[in-house]
Amino acid sequence: MPEGPAAAPAAPVPALLVIDMQNTLVAMAYRAAGTVAAIARLQERARAAGAPVVLVQQGDEELEPGTDGWRIVPQLAPAPGEAVVPKAAPDSFLGTELDAVLRARGVTEVVVTGFATEICVESTARQALSRGYDVVLVADGHTTSVRPGPGPYAAPEASVAHHNEIYRNLRYPGRRVRVLPAAEVDFGGGAPATAG
Repeated sequence: MPEGPAAAPAAPVPALLVIDMQNTLVAMAYRAAGTVAAIARLQERARAAGAPVVLVQQGDEELEPGTDGWRIVPQLAPAPGEAVVPKAAPDSFLGTELDAVLRARGVTEVVVTGFATEICVESTARQALSRGYDVVLVADGHTTSVRPGPGPYAAPEASVAHHNEIYRNLRYPGRRVRVLPAAEVDFGGGAPATAG
């Protein structure tokens, strides 16, 4: 029996994931204003396209829930009805409702942004891949802390660039992994924004 044409792969169902963009953390972040602005534009576009926006919020002894430092920065505050997932570990999936929140919304691709590049962003992006999601790492939508001078850590600009390059070359069977600037992220509601 002859085979018919192959079915086109299903279009991804993206969600914007905003990790730990909280007052205390953003205050110590490298290029904080630019990162916040890039994520804010992504939030606007995701909402306009009807894509879920999910915010993840660290709570621990240094970010005590209910304090001003623990709160998400005002520019990225959740809209009514948007999920805010509390977490206590670098992996946003560990011991949280994140996977259930994404699956309930039919999400197949996470657009990853937030703080800190090499800790919570990295841990969450890898776990998303292991849990079956495609990943878009937003090249200008994640950041890390400003370093206090020479030391064993990579400079923040080097850390961000390093992780972008790792994800450009990362291969997971059956997953699509991309690194895109915020202006090129498409939430399915039309063409991505133009740079500017």
